[in-house]
Amino acid sequence: GDGEGEKLDIYFPTDPSGTFPVLVYIHGGYWQCLSKDESGFAAPPLVSQGVAVVAVGYDTAPKGHMDAMVLQVRRSLAFLVERYSGIRGIYLCGHSAGAHLAAMVLSTDWTEYGVVPDIKGAVLVSGVYDLEPILHTYVNDALNMSREVAQRNSPMLCISPAAPAAAACEVLVAVAQHDSPEFRRQSQEYGQVTGWSVSLLDLAGVDHFDIIEKLAEDSYVLTQVEEDLLSSLHSLSTAETGSAAELC
Repeated sequence: GDGEGEKLDIYFPTDPSGTFPVLVYIHGGYWQCLSKDESGFAAPPLVSQGVAVVAVGYDTAPKGHMDAMVLQVRRSLAFLVERYSGIRGIYLCGHSAGAHLAAMVLSTDWTEYGVVPDIKGAVLVSGVYDLEPILHTYVNDALNMSREVAQRNSPMLCISPAAPAAAACEVLVAVAQHDSPEFRRQSQEYGQVTGWSVSLLDLAGVDHFDIIEKLAEDSYVLTQVEEDLLSSLHSLSTAETGSAAELC
C-alpha cells in the first residue's frame, strides 16, 4: 500500500532462485505498538533451512483502526502471491494481536482480492480471538472500537468453514503456561469452535512474552515445530505432490 506502515521486510533463503516456502510473521503489541522492525528475530533459524520469512507491517493505533489493520494484513498476503512466483506454500505465524490478525486472514474471502494464497497452516501464539472483552479496558482507549467493529473482527465470530484457507490448512494454537487466564481461555475456545484441523500446544515454563521471543533459539520447541512444518512443506512442494504438510 501507499502508507508508511504498509511495508514488508522479507528475509530470503540463501538461494531464492527456486521455489521456497514462506513464513509470514505478524507482530503483536495490542495493535498499538511494536512493528515489523522488531520482527526479524525469528528469521535466522528458518532462513538457514531454506525458508523465506516475511515480517508484516501495518498501521497501529491510534493511526490505524481495526478494520484497516485487518485489511492491510490481508492485502500483504495478496501482494506476496502476486509479486513472488517462487512461493510454494505459506505459513502464518502471529503473536498476541498478531495471532488475532493471522486468524482473521484465515477467515478471508479471497474472491475480493483476485488471488487465493496457498496457506498451508498457521501457528497462532497467545492470541486474542474475541475482541468484545477488550471494549471496556484501557486497551480500547487507543483502538476506539465500537461493539460492531469488535464483533466483525473477532475470529471466533467470523469463522467460515467454506473459506478456502480453512479447508486447506492446519492450525496450531499455542498458549503459554503463564499467560493470563483470559488468553488461555480464548486459545482453548478458539481451537474448539473452528471446526478446522486445530491442535493446541500448551507450553510449560513460559509467559506471554518469552513464548515468542524464544523463536530466535534453534532448540526451542516452537522453533522446531515451525521448522518441521516448513521443511515438510518444502519437500512436498519440491516433489510436486501438492499435499499439505502434517502437524507433528
